[in-house]
Amino acid sequence: MAKANKRISIADLAKELGLAKSTVSRALNNAVDVSEATKAQVRALVEKLNYQPNDLAAALRRGRSNVLGVIVPHINGAFFPAVVHGIEEGASKAGFNVMICQSTEDVERERKHVRTLLKAQVDGIMVSMSNTTREYAHFERVRSHGTPLVFFDRMPSMPDVCGVVVDDYRGAYQVMEHLIGQGCRRIAHLAGPQLINTTYNRFRAYQDALQAHGLPYDENLVVHLSSSSTAAGRAAMHQLLQLKERPDAVFSAYDFPAGGALQLLEEEGIRVPEEIALVGFSNEPFTAMVKPRLTSVDQRGKLMGEAAVQLVLQLLKRTDSFTGQKVVLKPKLVVRDSSLHGQLATDRH
Repeated sequence: MAKANKRISIADLAKELGLAKSTVSRALNNAVDVSEATKAQVRALVEKLNYQPNDLAAALRRGRSNVLGVIVPHINGAFFPAVVHGIEEGASKAGFNVMICQSTEDVERERKHVRTLLKAQVDGIMVSMSNTTREYAHFERVRSHGTPLVFFDRMPSMPDVCGVVVDDYRGAYQVMEHLIGQGCRRIAHLAGPQLINTTYNRFRAYQDALQAHGLPYDENLVVHLSSSSTAAGRAAMHQLLQLKERPDAVFSAYDFPAGGALQLLEEEGIRVPEEIALVGFSNEPFTAMVKPRLTSVDQRGKLMGEAAVQLVLQLLKRTDSFTGQKVVLKPKLVVRDSSLHGQLATDRH
């Protein structure tokens, strides 16, 4: 009899029944060349010993693990959980399970997760890079291993990478055109890390929109955030309020700093949007609950996750080398009370 606390194997079943392992295996798979009496014996022992088949090992013998690996920077807020939800839903429909890892914005942990997923022989890996990733040898290792690699949201500057992104530049440009259309002329920007494609493109759109509308770029109106937290937004807003000429609008590269800025403005008795309009980016759930409700850009998180899975599935079907395929999703500007600067000004007169 197998020892207590030991995982029961086919070998244990075979030894207990005095049968060959191959016979037990065929009985478990309901093979036609195994008698019903033998199948009944095997089923009874399986029940008695609570035998659980090793589905992963079986899948690997067939050449597939039916598991997709996912690495996210964090699960704070709603965006990355929405992406993971889309990935899990898309993977499940295609018959895959999902193994999720969190880098916590730490490149060393990201590298460790890549090694773990390769050892687990996952069929594909989807990654949103940490904001501390500066070199890509661990990603090149995935590609040299022949494992489909798809990035989402945050893309590395590697040649021929496959990925799914939202058009951050377009979303940010829409924000700027909206604010300028509301009569705002001194628009500040709470900028994210410039080595990440997402926040770099938002900053670039901010600059380009100012130039396109004949507005000067003032570096004093740009605050580079220490993080994407509420506290960072409060600190950035405090810095802007020290200027001799305050901004009449603030565009934040993330929602949570915009929420922090909103808190501080309320504490200082500065009206939003009458005195300072405010816009974030990501469309976190809280943006529709605060007062005034916060204008933001929807990043289409669930759709991004579903698209990432579809890209992995396409790569799994290909027999040629993996070349760059990029899916670009359209962002959606969600206009709420916090940015209706011109409209409220008109309503007051």
